[in-house]
Amino acid sequence: MKPTDLVVTPMGVRFLNRTFPATLGRGGIRADKREGDGATPAGIHRIVGMLYRPDRIARTALPNWAVPIRPFDLWCDDADHEDYNQMVAAPFAASHEVLRRADPMYDLVLMTDWNWPEAQPGLGSAIFLHSWRRPGAPTAGCVAFRRHHLIWIANRIRPETRLVVPG
Repeated sequence: MKPTDLVVTPMGVRFLNRTFPATLGRGGIRADKREGDGATPAGIHRIVGMLYRPDRIARTALPNWAVPIRPFDLWCDDADHEDYNQMVAAPFAASHEVLRRADPMYDLVLMTDWNWPEAQPGLGSAIFLHSWRRPGAPTAGCVAFRRHHLIWIANRIRPETRLVVPG
């Protein structure tokens, strides 16, 4: 592992020789991740994108490759749909998650390559790095941080940065 990797440890997530408090999925860490199990998937995952709320985070506070979340952006979590584990736009009839949330949880999202871009039905979708609800509150499988820590991390990730989740 390299210092540029985000490494999940019992004490938090280590990155660039710092350890950040973080929360994981309510289902723990699993090597056999499935849709809806609430687990954080074990493995090594690339960071493949960054989304942000332009009405809540200044464009200048993030790397120039961050993409704004538009009011109609959604994420398909319907394992039977052809757009499973992909960003889609409203209106969208299949099961989905709203990316432009009322709460601040998705004001900044780092996307991983878990089951993406060629999604296998049922293996789980949308493993993101995002802001936590509150300290210690589990996620639905994502990795969550304090907002200011997430912004700090977002500004320092590199193309080679990986999320390493030991199984």
